[in-house]
Amino acid sequence: MEDISVLICDDSALMRNLISHAIDGTEGLSVVGKAMNGQFLIEKLPLVKPDVIILDIEMPVMTGVEFLRWRKQNRVDVPVIILSSIAEKGAAVTMECLELGAADFITKPNGSVSADISSVSDRLIELIASYGGAYARRHGKIVRGSDFYASLASDRAVTRKLTAAMGEEKAKAFLADEKEKQAAKPASVFATPTPKEPAVIEPLRKPGKIEVIAIGISTGGPNALRDVFKMIDPHLKQPVLVVQHMPAGFTKEFANSLDKICALSVKEAEDGEPIEGGKVYIAPGNYHIYVEQTPLGKKMLRLSQEPQRNGHRPSADVLFESVAKVYQNRALGVIMTGMGKDGAVELAEMRKQGAWTLGQDEASAIVYGMPKVAYELGGVQKQVSLEKMADEISKLARENG
Repeated sequence: MEDISVLICDDSALMRNLISHAIDGTEGLSVVGKAMNGQFLIEKLPLVKPDVIILDIEMPVMTGVEFLRWRKQNRVDVPVIILSSIAEKGAAVTMECLELGAADFITKPNGSVSADISSVSDRLIELIASYGGAYARRHGKIVRGSDFYASLASDRAVTRKLTAAMGEEKAKAFLADEKEKQAAKPASVFATPTPKEPAVIEPLRKPGKIEVIAIGISTGGPNALRDVFKMIDPHLKQPVLVVQHMPAGFTKEFANSLDKICALSVKEAEDGEPIEGGKVYIAPGNYHIYVEQTPLGKKMLRLSQEPQRNGHRPSADVLFESVAKVYQNRALGVIMTGMGKDGAVELAEMRKQGAWTLGQDEASAIVYGMPKVAYELGGVQKQVSLEKMADEISKLARENG
């Protein structure tokens, strides 16, 4: 098994070291180089040949944005994850980076000199494993899959909760004891499970006229959604509701960036606004989005800050649950690339109610997590590649509108 190799570019030596520590402390990942600005990064690229780049935005000599322009002009395909304090204040700059080809982004905690990288390390590792892992596999490397890193993130979350409840020493002792018990189990317990056959769902009613389209997506989503919405039918009549896992402060600019390339109107959703056909509504960061029907039968969008579901707010499950309840068989549910299982259970519920459903296929998903679980639960009628997703959504909406 080979490591996913990472090249870090940040003008802060402290931040380079903190990120390196988080990466090198994770099984299956290794730092192969560091650079203090974009020019040094260009010089190091052919020497270390990374699977993924971690890139600061604001640097002397050559900024992150300037590097991304160079990368695009020179057709460099190594995925880039933006990590910068400016992203907290400059969401527009972050969206420009995505438009220039950056894969995804994460914000530095509490400014560029913060030592608290641990607060974002799980998300950072998830992005490195997802984008770097996909790139490494395309280039013939054998690396650990997203399931390994999802399990690792879960273990770390459990460790944090136990430490908070029991104290560090007791938590360590408890976890060591549990590890010893697991090691004593028969080897067959740890055997790689065979792929699951999808469950069979018998819908309560036949699929009907599509009145709304609901999309749930996570890791790999920013660029996947750009691909979908730049190709979507400009005459689409139905409203499109989207949950993309994204931090607060970025979704408005993300909606604006999609609006530039989409023939439909794209906006960040607002609480209490009526749902209009031919518009795309993006769930705001840190808010669940759901559909509510008024006593007069009109439908509106509602936002809430109820607890996270599946570790997320917004959660695709919350959106899909409301669509299944309000629209029943008069909806199209779509689940796309993302780590974990958010949206899977309630997409299956949408299918049970008679809704049309699509799932992104394994070959085109950066992370075949959410769509995989949904497929195994029987919630996916048809698996579709990212390349064909816009056409498939448009066709179903047109033929059943």
